[in-house]
Amino acid sequence: MPVRTRFAPSPTGRLHLGHALAARVAHALARQSDDGVFLLRFEDIDTLRVREEFYHGIEEDLAWLGFHWDEIPLLQSDRCTAYETALATLRGKGLVYPCFCTRREIQDEWANIAAAPQGPEGPLYPGTCRRISTDEQADKIAAGTPHAWRLDARMAASVTGPLTFHDLRCGIISVNPDLLGDVVLARKDIGTAYHLAVVVDDAFQHITHVTRGEDLLPSAHVHRLLQALLELPEPAYLHHHLLMDENGKRLAKRHDALSIATLRESGLKPHEIEARINAEMSPWIG
Repeated sequence: MPVRTRFAPSPTGRLHLGHALAARVAHALARQSDDGVFLLRFEDIDTLRVREEFYHGIEEDLAWLGFHWDEIPLLQSDRCTAYETALATLRGKGLVYPCFCTRREIQDEWANIAAAPQGPEGPLYPGTCRRISTDEQADKIAAGTPHAWRLDARMAASVTGPLTFHDLRCGIISVNPDLLGDVVLARKDIGTAYHLAVVVDDAFQHITHVTRGEDLLPSAHVHRLLQALLELPEPAYLHHHLLMDENGKRLAKRHDALSIATLRESGLKPHEIEARINAEMSPWIG
């Protein structure tokens, strides 16, 4: 199968240098072979933050940098039915549960736990709603209580058994189902969430190599679990280095001085940005 990669920004702001690096890695990997495919996907399910002008701005930035995609960009906002179907499959297998907790209630629960379970970026969900009876769940849903849907990570792991995934930098990695705990697969407000949507869309677009920043390496543990549960193909991964600011923090959309649009307006040329990006790329990708 030809190499198929994707760059999947959220249209909630303009691209910055970190995005340019991510796009460059995916683009370069696809272009290493004549039949490779580079795709653009807009992760636009967070409708409260999405702005129409950012779709066009992102396409403009990518074209200016010389990164040309091969198919019509995919919009996650058009894919809600597919996410609902995947969630229904997991519900039918008893691998997700409704979570009625507010953010404040979760914080209060952490405060009452002597040693809250920790993940890569802080405390994990304490499993409060996992302990609610089926009847109580049904009563709350029938009453219209807002709820998210969470993956029962340990139950899921008992179904799949031991799993691994292959990262082109890090090698074969054993899946740790407890690393991120019972993650949200469908938010209260939009009916899906990042982990579920990205796995469903990678399979739909036949992505063979998932390239993204190393900050998302922990997410691959959840994604490999979901791929096994939903009987979806397993891609290879490349979690590349991140670009950092002068304080050692990863770049974010608040770094407007490093946005591609701002750098372009300041007079920088595409080859100058590409030179900086290439210096940060993994040596094997060239």
